Formats: sequence, structure tokens, C-alpha cells
Amino acid sequence: MGGCGVSEEEIVLSLNDPPACAQCGGLTLLKAEFPHTWKNATEQDVTGVRAVALCPECDRGEPSADALLALFTVDGQLSEQNLTVFTDLMAAWLDVVRHKSVDMERLDAEHKAWLRGELDNDEADGLDGDAVR
Repeated sequence: MGGCGVSEEEIVLSLNDPPACAQCGGLTLLKAEFPHTWKNATEQDVTGVRAVALCPECDRGEPSADALLALFTVDGQLSEQNLTVFTDLMAAWLDVVRHKSVDMERLDAEHKAWLRGELDNDEADGLDGDAVR
């Protein structure tokens, strides 16, 4: 899947039985898996696979996600007629989600709230369980 800054690395898309949203637990429309590299605590590269899901609730408001959500809303499903448009929209969305990273300060605050037994409480330090930005 090329274009829009997404490299030619292997990307695995799944439209059948996508997982529940990790943020809200709701239904997602698709899952994408792609190679991902990050630095560990000793600053060494660690290579793995990252999976992301498109959630109609949590991803709303991000322009590339909104475009994909609109395609599914209008067309309902993929077909030969909308495959090229889907490919372009998917590449744009992947380009955005590939660059999201964990906000370590927020993750630390969520971890501390969890240790205190407050993570499920919406009032707990104003946290919403979403440290990825």
C-alpha cells in the first residue's frame, strides 16, 4: 500500500471480525498490522508488529479517520468500485496512526491511578485511559 507517506512494508488488513476498541470497548471497522520499531530503556531498537483498529467513536475527529469512516458510512462495504479510494484513504490514515506515540507522563499517571484502584473511576485525576496521542 503506497502513497501518502506509507512505505511498502507489509501491512496486514483485516475487515472480518475486527477486535473491540482498546479505548472504549466498542465495535471497530477494521484492523491493520504493520512493522513497528521503538527504543527500549537501554536505547536499543526493538522491532515488532503494531496493530491498530479504526473505531467510529474514538477515531472520529481526525481527518484521515473521518474520511475512512465516511467511506464505510456511505458505501457500507468494500467493492471493486471503491477499492482505489479505500486504498488511498487507508494509506493516509495509516500514515497518521503510525506516527502516534505514547505520552509517557500520561501513561505514568494512569499507572499510578491504576495502582490506587482509581483507573475505572472517570473522576480519577481527570484520566480517560488513553495515553496514546
